Formats: sequence, structure tokens, C-alpha cells
Amino acid sequence: MIRPFLTVSTGTLASRLLGFARDAMIAALLGTGPVADAFLVAFQLVNVVRRLLTEGALNAALVPAWLRLREAEGAVAAAAFAGSVLGTVSAALIVAAASIGLLMPFVITALAPGFAGHPTLQLAVTYADLMLPYLAFAGPAAVMMALMNAQARFALTAFSPLLFNIALIAVMIALLGWRQEAANAALVIAATVGIAGLLQLLILLLRRAGGSIAKPLRISFDADMRDFLGKAIPGMIANSGPQLLVVAGAVIASSSPSAVSWLYFANRLIELPLGIVGVAMGTVMVPELTRALRGGDRIAVANAESRGLELAVGLSLPATLGLIVLGEPIVRMLFEHGAFTALDTAATAHALMLLALGLPAHVLVKALSPAFFARDDTLTPLLAALKGFAVAIVLALVLGRLFGAGGIAASIALGAWGSALALTRRGAATFGFSIDAAARWRMPRIVASALAMGGLLWLMATFVLPLFAHAHGIAQAVLLMALISGAIAIYGLLLALFGVTGWDTAVSAIRQTTASDLRD
Repeated sequence: MIRPFLTVSTGTLASRLLGFARDAMIAALLGTGPVADAFLVAFQLVNVVRRLLTEGALNAALVPAWLRLREAEGAVAAAAFAGSVLGTVSAALIVAAASIGLLMPFVITALAPGFAGHPTLQLAVTYADLMLPYLAFAGPAAVMMALMNAQARFALTAFSPLLFNIALIAVMIALLGWRQEAANAALVIAATVGIAGLLQLLILLLRRAGGSIAKPLRISFDADMRDFLGKAIPGMIANSGPQLLVVAGAVIASSSPSAVSWLYFANRLIELPLGIVGVAMGTVMVPELTRALRGGDRIAVANAESRGLELAVGLSLPATLGLIVLGEPIVRMLFEHGAFTALDTAATAHALMLLALGLPAHVLVKALSPAFFARDDTLTPLLAALKGFAVAIVLALVLGRLFGAGGIAASIALGAWGSALALTRRGAATFGFSIDAAARWRMPRIVASALAMGGLLWLMATFVLPLFAHAHGIAQAVLLMALISGAIAIYGLLLALFGVTGWDTAVSAIRQTTASDLRD
């Protein structure tokens, strides 16, 4: 799985880095006041929809169904089914967008009850209405991306989301030059969201991403479509568990000034490692496990689940430790510009440290869920996500009152662990996860390497960062990148010393996968 995993991870990394640039500009343009809170609640609604439909979420139901139909009835039947899915999903989302638009004041009040009775509510409604056209473009784009993933065509699906951030960044660069007021700038950015969604859909159409879809499209709610939707909707919600937990936090935080903004910017840093690992898990492992299960190949099943777990722990644990140790200087470098103050940096960094404690749980859910999705079970991951959501809401009501935004961030992390534990227990009880001997040997060494790297990074940061406290921003950024690069090098060296993996092993795996693809 290494080459497709790297392809998807690279595309996701590029998208997340552009997302940081986008969010840094949002912070500089809007700051953390009422306008920023209103915009970010509306934007969060769009982000949840993006996660529901894209970033591997639709794979949960469409990929196994399409592969099963192609093997059983042939390519023509699979193409007809894909055409029905595309037509039905597109029509449903147009109706959903119109309905949400009519009910938008109630939707925003549900997402941010603290806005009720304040001008912030109307601002959020206005921004959300301007973003609504995105829904009409996100559906067909997600269907075409899922079909490409089913055919192991990962590159375009990994890199097409870049257009969303590129469009927003281009508009914000112009706004920074024109020095618009925060409220006006937010209006322009909100209107650009739909255009960005259209660009992503167009690039997929131009690259013939719909080549496996029968024309003309049709809207159908027959038995096959009802069965697909019955599995797709729970799967999409379950795959958006991390975003739903953040929404739960925002619901409680909306009554506290600037808390929504602090949590949003902190969570953006959590989404970098979560996206790199989690999206790749959902995109690559579902078709891999589906083929192995349908072929009755237990060795391939164990290999996919074991390598997925190793990658999940091996990438999320060091990222967690790095964000905890370097959270404040990272937030300062990325966001402390324009209207974003030093006080905002301290509050965001505190929330980031607590959110990071839940990162391994988020990634664990992403690693375990494909085992259920490949077995056509989307209900169990949904129930696990809802359990985590309930835990986060209940704890946020208590901890938010006691500790403010930090308490809400801790509640989100505990909600993530609630979901992970529920999914682990259910999987072990029903089919049992197939973890091979190599994974059992490597896992303790991966954890030891990450902990040693985290300790060394803490020592370096403790003694080095204070020496540059009053240096120029560029010098601080260079130092921060040096610390991060050094930590990555140390971690790689420790993995090699413990015999977990090495550069030669990774390169060999990539070459073997490439050669296999060429033969196919």
C-alpha cells in the first residue's frame, strides 16, 4: 500500500499546507472578534460537508458496492449504477442546499446557540447563505473521486482539492492589498467558496474522471439505490467524526467571545497529521481490504490491517508530541499577524495542546473503520462516532464552564478516545482484527522511538527557543523548522536503530509497488 498511501498523503499534505496559508490570511483579515466567529461557524458548516462527501468518506459505501457489482455483473452494470449514484446524489444535494438555505437561521442557531440575540447570528447566516452553492458541486465531485479510488487512480483525487484553497488564497491576497474591513472581506471570501467548489468539479470533468459513469445520468430510488444510501449516509457521518466533535465544541464555545476562533485555528493544526494519515487510510485501505475479503485472502487482510495500524501509530504519535511541545511557536509563526494578537496565540496554543491529546484516537478510528466499511458495515462506525459526540457534548458543558476554551478542547479529545474505544471493542468482539506477528514486534518499538524523540525535542525546545525569543520573525521561523526537521531525523534514526524500518526498505516497497502497477 506504500505508493498509493504516499500519493494520497502527499496530495493531502499539499492541501493542508495551502489550508494553513488560507487560515493565516483569514486570521490576518478577520482576527478573532464577532466577524471571525460568525464566518468560521459558517465555514465550519462547509468543512463538515466537505468531510462528509470527500476525503475518502464516500469510499465507505461506494467503493465496495461498485467493486462488488463490477465483479458480479460486469463493467456495464457498474457504470449504470455509478450514473444512478451521481444523478441521485447531485439532485439530493441541490434539494438539501435549497432546504438549508430556507432554514439557515435555525441551522446556525443550532450550531452556535450562543449567537442567539446578537448581531453575530445574522452575520453567520449571511456568510453561510453565500457558501451554500458549494453543496451543489461537492456531490458530483465526491462521486467521481470515489470511483477513481475504486480503480486505484489516486493521484487526481489526492490533488484536485488543492484548487479549493488556491481560489480562496488568490482572493484573500487581493483583499489584503485592498485593505478591506473585516465584514466586507468575509462577504467576499464566503462568495468565493462556491466558485472554488465549481473549479474542483471542472478539473475532474476535464480529466475525464467520470469515464466509468454511464450516460445519461438518472435519478433513481430503487432497491439498489436505497441499499447504497442506507450504507452511505452512516458511513459518511462516521468518517466525519473528528469534524463532528469540533462542531460539538463550537456549539458550547459559541457563548464565549473568540472561543470559536481559538478552537478553529487550533484544530486546523490537528488536521494536518490527521489528514495525511486519516484520509490516506480511508482512500487506500477500503478498496484494499474489500478485494482481500472478497477473495478470501486472510494473509492480505492481516497485512492491510497490520500495516495500516503501524502507519497510524507511527505517524500520529510523534505528531502529537511535536504539537504539544512546539504548539505555541507554531501558532505564533502561522497566525500571529494583523488582527491576530499575542493573547490569541496563547489561547489557541493552549487549546492545541489539549486537542493534540486526542489525535492518536482520531487516527486510530480512521485506521479501524475500513475494516468495517470493507465488510459493508457502516452502522458500527456511525454508532462509535455518535458515542464520541455525546461524550464531547456532556463533558464540554461541564469543563467549558470550569476551564473555558481549554476545557472544551479537552472534551473534544476525550470524545475522540470514546469513539476509538467503542470501535475497538466492537471490532474485537465481532470479527477480530488481524494483526500479524511483524506488527506485534514493531509496535512497541515505534512507541518507544516516538517517546524518545518527544523527550529530545522537549529538551531542545526548552534550551534553544528562549535564546531567540526577541529575534526577527524570519529567524524564529527558521529555528522552528530546524527543530521540526531535527525531530523528524531523530525519529527516523531511532526507527532504523530499533529495526522497525529504514530508507532502503521504504524505497524498495515503492519500487515493488510501481513494478506491480506496470505489470497490471
